[in-house]
Amino acid sequence: MRKIGSPSPLVFFNLYATLTQQKYFLPRPKALCHVIPLKPSLQLQPHSHLNLDSLVSTLILALKSCNRVSYGQAFHARVIKSVNYRYAFLGDQLVTCYAQFGYPDDAQNLFDEMPHKDLVSWNSLISGLLRSGFSARCLSAFYRMRFEIDMEPNHVTFLSVISACSDKGALSDGNSIHGFAMKLGLLNEVKIMNALINMYGKSGYLREACWLFEATPLQNLVSWNSMIAIYNQNGLADRSMGIFIKMRRSSVEFDQATMLTVLQGCENLGVRNLAGSIHALIFRFGLVANVTIATALLNLYAKLGCLHASTKVFGEIIYLDRVAWTAMLAGYAVHGYGKDAIKLFEVMVKKGIQPDHVTFTHLLSACSHSGLVSEGKHYFKIMSEVYGVEHKLDHYSCMVDLLGRSGLLIEAYDLIRRMPIEPNSGVWGALLGACRVYVNTGLGKEVAERLFSLDPSDARNYIMLSNIYSAAGLWKEASKVRGLMKERSLNRTPGHSFIEHGNKIHSFVVGDRSHPEALRIYIKLEELIGKIRKVGFASKTEFVLHDVDEEVKENMINEHSEKLAMAFGLLVTDAEQPLIITKNLRICGDCHSTAKLVSLIEKRTIIIRDPKRFHHFSDGLCSCGDYW
Repeated sequence: MRKIGSPSPLVFFNLYATLTQQKYFLPRPKALCHVIPLKPSLQLQPHSHLNLDSLVSTLILALKSCNRVSYGQAFHARVIKSVNYRYAFLGDQLVTCYAQFGYPDDAQNLFDEMPHKDLVSWNSLISGLLRSGFSARCLSAFYRMRFEIDMEPNHVTFLSVISACSDKGALSDGNSIHGFAMKLGLLNEVKIMNALINMYGKSGYLREACWLFEATPLQNLVSWNSMIAIYNQNGLADRSMGIFIKMRRSSVEFDQATMLTVLQGCENLGVRNLAGSIHALIFRFGLVANVTIATALLNLYAKLGCLHASTKVFGEIIYLDRVAWTAMLAGYAVHGYGKDAIKLFEVMVKKGIQPDHVTFTHLLSACSHSGLVSEGKHYFKIMSEVYGVEHKLDHYSCMVDLLGRSGLLIEAYDLIRRMPIEPNSGVWGALLGACRVYVNTGLGKEVAERLFSLDPSDARNYIMLSNIYSAAGLWKEASKVRGLMKERSLNRTPGHSFIEHGNKIHSFVVGDRSHPEALRIYIKLEELIGKIRKVGFASKTEFVLHDVDEEVKENMINEHSEKLAMAFGLLVTDAEQPLIITKNLRICGDCHSTAKLVSLIEKRTIIIRDPKRFHHFSDGLCSCGDYW
């Protein structure tokens, strides 16, 4: 390569622009400003000021890859000394640069100092503030542009301010801006319509979002994706799937964003047959090689209780990234396979994948669910010492949970007291759960009071303390806690169990007789209870936390929602299929023991998911090892 003695700005710009476009290198930030000549009167060839401006603009773009505003400030000073602002775009890009660094005041001050501000300048300020998360400032700049300068916005302006309304939840502002866009005749712009659909959908106004979608003259892929996403976000996963089916019938090709939203909808619905159909669609269109989609798919299978399918998808991913490894580790964790999670972690680090704080959260959770105390302590120690990952609240919560489940309540409490950061409700909640398991009323009361002060509206903490008192036979104290709940208008979430059959989710509550097959279900349940009693099972009425007679307690516990779902599943499914039941509350000890014996007597695999983990029952044993 021929060496150039003293390259002119034009030569440097051509070389620099070519290399940066090809991503061959990123220059050192401190060296960037030295490229601009110090003499403002530097004589260049005709029109060379355009080249210098282009050079400065390109360097500003490169500067955005830095994470220190000091570089931007030094560069800004060099530009002031060396370049006459013939065009506003240099100032525009510096404004954007300051906003991106998270310095809205500096961006605003520089903007105010610019002598010539056109619509592009205003759009640079407004969009820069939006991208940096300053939605309120973004709207303020828009109103200032309208009412102080009386400048008419264009579609670029509207895209930013509508997004700001969406992020800020400012629907009243959004309504006004919607009307203004209509007045200017901009509703024929599909991008504007998509932004409005997203704004109304995020605010829960689905009827308005749907109307705008139907009114969009040329619906594009983003339009369809927005509708699928907002139904998901508003808890209407079935409607979301309906939009996806309609999209397919309209011959609109989906993309990665579509598929990720659809997979989220499958998870929200909890229908395994639908997940299998979506998997087939992914395979048909050759998307299995897409690591992001494959990771979402394995995550879906794991959350639906199909861990085998999840591991199969993981094994088929060609280029595994950290997210994929972490998702598989999380699957093992939630299913209670702690040792498998540890093996996977060790393979991951041997392959040179650097774990992050999310990886360690799931690893510690896996140790907690499997009672691996020494292993959990080991990884908690080395995560900062070896891997440089700072301990966060989630990691402390996992460790408190691990120690507490193992009966090491005092050690867990000491860990909380030694935390360098303020413990949140998640950390204290883990300890309160352990106090419930080991019926430690003294510590339980202290922890509960801390939780009441942190979040007085969370009914779960009151219920937990009430259950601790009830388990200890302290009915008077339990009654006081329930009275406090009533005084604060807090309601207990009723327990529900769900099971899929015939592409439909069947729901049960305790003592439920509303199901069309209720008579058959109760006959089957009575038959099951008779069988397990013959092998020595006795109902564990201590889990009925009410001050009533033993006979009443036994009748109550025998009609728990898990047992009803179990009886229904045995009636309607083939013997080769596992029963997969989802419970919105923690499974009680009596139902856990019942599931173990039913799996042995009926020779069936039963999988029950509660809010914390999966329990795999087979041959009279549970994957949790009676540790949950």
